[in-house]
Amino acid sequence: MARYFDVHPDNPQPRAIAQVVSILREGGLIAYPTDSCFALGCLVGNRDGLDRIRAIRGLDDKHHFTLVCRDFAQVGQFVHISNAVFRSVKAAIPGSYTFVLPATREVPKRLLHPRKKTVGVRVPAHAVTQALLAELGEPLLSTTLLLPGEDEAPVQGWEIKERLDHQLGAVLDSGECGVVPTTVIDLSEEVPEVLRVGAGDPSRFEA
Repeated sequence: MARYFDVHPDNPQPRAIAQVVSILREGGLIAYPTDSCFALGCLVGNRDGLDRIRAIRGLDDKHHFTLVCRDFAQVGQFVHISNAVFRSVKAAIPGSYTFVLPATREVPKRLLHPRKKTVGVRVPAHAVTQALLAELGEPLLSTTLLLPGEDEAPVQGWEIKERLDHQLGAVLDSGECGVVPTTVIDLSEEVPEVLRVGAGDPSRFEA
């Protein structure tokens, strides 16, 4: 059964955050809030967690997973950012954007898009997520908590616990979360491509 943690949205309790990080380090998969909507997350090296995310979401091997990072400097460890897009990416971080970029060798091959060798990265503007990432000291392998056949992500932590109780190690809740996922921008080619319009304004990346 998933452990349930109800934390303050602006000042999350350090003890609760530390307990969630402990669950992650023990191989757990968690549901947690972001500045767009709830997400599923586990450690980057957690193969079983990746398989469970695929099963819960019903994903194929062409799905772009996201590394949720604490800041721009951490993003730079995992993806190659060309001079042409450096400024625009940095200006949009933190925020409700996911950027698809060529991965560095720091990213396990099983997380890459099989043909393009790319991965998604993002830095959320959410106090709870930031506290979690600060305590963890590394990115979270993550994807939007969108269940098969549904158009919107769940907005209540208790609902997620009820529905996914035996598939998660923890649910981190800080009150009602949004339902609009991130805007996804593919910056791996010369011309930016908006793959999904979501919470972030895509116009800054459109020609």
